[in-house]
Amino acid sequence: MLPALDGTRRLPAEVDNTLLWSSLILLLLGMVMVYSASIAIAEAGRHTGNHPAYFLIRHLMFLVIGTAMMWFAMVIDYRDLQKYAKYILLAALVMLVLVLVPHIGKVSSGARRWFSMGPINFQPSEYAKIAMIVYLADFFTRKRPLIRSFWRGFMPVAFVMGAMCLLIIKQPDLGNTVLVTVITMSMYFVAGGRKSLFAAIAMMAVPVLTFLILTAPYRMRRMVSFINPWNDAQGAGFQLSQSQIALASGGFWGVGLGKSQQKLFYLPAAHTDFIFSIIGEELGFLGALAVVTLFGVFIWQGTRIIRHVTDSFGYLLAVGIMVMLSIQVVVNIGVSIGALPTKGLPLPFISYGGSALIFNMIAVGLMLNVSRTQDIGGS
Repeated sequence: MLPALDGTRRLPAEVDNTLLWSSLILLLLGMVMVYSASIAIAEAGRHTGNHPAYFLIRHLMFLVIGTAMMWFAMVIDYRDLQKYAKYILLAALVMLVLVLVPHIGKVSSGARRWFSMGPINFQPSEYAKIAMIVYLADFFTRKRPLIRSFWRGFMPVAFVMGAMCLLIIKQPDLGNTVLVTVITMSMYFVAGGRKSLFAAIAMMAVPVLTFLILTAPYRMRRMVSFINPWNDAQGAGFQLSQSQIALASGGFWGVGLGKSQQKLFYLPAAHTDFIFSIIGEELGFLGALAVVTLFGVFIWQGTRIIRHVTDSFGYLLAVGIMVMLSIQVVVNIGVSIGALPTKGLPLPFISYGGSALIFNMIAVGLMLNVSRTQDIGGS
């Protein structure tokens, strides 16, 4: 059941220290591992000036931006976002359209997902996820009596979700498309939506996802390689097989910080999508377990905050943020260990930064903002 609609029973309090410190430790670990995982590729790249700390310097730049944005998201009154929710969503949809326009959106590796802004590439789909969460939290709060209505409670949400997913899949970006869908349906379910409609969307998503996979040869190769990457270890299964080699090489204690062999041009995206594999190789099972434990603490504390939120908008905002971050953690680690097919989602707070790092830090800022409220009258 959603909390009360009014916000009169809350007082400012301290931020949740457990959530704050777990995220800060993950950010610090990410800084170390980005440097370690990227040295080889930085020294060998012309665009990096052969500087070994090229990616670390850029990562620190993103961290500075992200820290400022996280602080801003933490100190504002998050309830003010509700007044601008429609404009926040509209800005996201406009940017998702513009990024698909030639000479406006930047193409890299066959995908048109970024705006080039000097030294920074901005990925609007990362902003769009936060925008969608804010919009849904506002919509479900305002339409609380109509949530179970098909035409007035479900169809508007389905239309917005469909439009956003269509624009993201055109980039193409299947990972974030699936993530937006999961966030939307999770928030709809938590807000009290009809279980039958939730189940119907879940069943409809299966053939759509199957179609998207079958009509894109590279996605089909990923699915085949996921089943057994060693059948084509030098082709479609290269990333997954090299990731498993890295994790196996680390053993219990690891080969030592900075001593990974797989980052030496064996494992692609070692400092981004597969950084968890480098952690497992260099820091071993213990290091990988420590990372999983930190994320577990973060997610657990996030759910505790959600249980104590006293207004509907803050409650749904926190739910959306935790679903977004949790799914990214599960998918990234699942891909690295071979439990899930390759999706291209970075590991929050740890992977080499950019738009994903900045907006994940903004999300944490909003969670900390929500945690600064407390119920003073009991319920």
